[in-house]
Amino acid sequence: MRYLNSKILIILVVLVLAGTYAVSHYRRNKILEKIIERLSADSRVAEALVTDVRYDPVSKKHYTTIKFLEYDTQSCPLAPKYFTFTQNIIQFQAMVIRFDDFYVKSGHPLKGKSASIFLRVFALNGKGAEVCEINKVDTVPSGYALQQPASRFETQLWKRFWEYALNPKEAKKVGIKNAQIEAPGTKFIPGMVYTIVVEHDGGLRVDARPLPEIIKGEKIAF
Repeated sequence: MRYLNSKILIILVVLVLAGTYAVSHYRRNKILEKIIERLSADSRVAEALVTDVRYDPVSKKHYTTIKFLEYDTQSCPLAPKYFTFTQNIIQFQAMVIRFDDFYVKSGHPLKGKSASIFLRVFALNGKGAEVCEINKVDTVPSGYALQQPASRFETQLWKRFWEYALNPKEAKKVGIKNAQIEAPGTKFIPGMVYTIVVEHDGGLRVDARPLPEIIKGEKIAF
């Protein structure tokens, strides 16, 4: 939900243009500093794994439940989310923002990497799609509110961010090459850990690796 590292720039520009809010100059800057901290890590990672597979004899369907865990820019986990589908080919949809090649090649501190925010997770079932929401457009993305609930200032800031990101004319002014929706996916099976990563000059991809041998077959106490 890495990518956001770059989004910061958008937010910054947007906020600079949005100085009409009834918030003191000092407080506004402190809020921006905190948001930038959260958005500017080298990578923003999410992981997922299968927690349950079952067959329902009544509906005659197989159900796959996955645990989805995002990490903030400090590598701290956000609250996990669980999604259940009747299919095990599952896709993660996210808005991906790419910046002009010049910024990527020069390693620009704010626009040198792509940025992304997870929107939803879904599985196609032949007749349509089973969809679960992660983040809504025009809202503060999961893990980025500086306070609960998000302040009016933060809410307005993110609303402006979405407007910039989805408006090609405005986006171009801050060095955005394009913003588009991507939805990488794979087959989810038990015994594997799936990591969704963002490439600095590209989009999203899903990597898979086996669970460590030491925890296989064990019930872990927490």
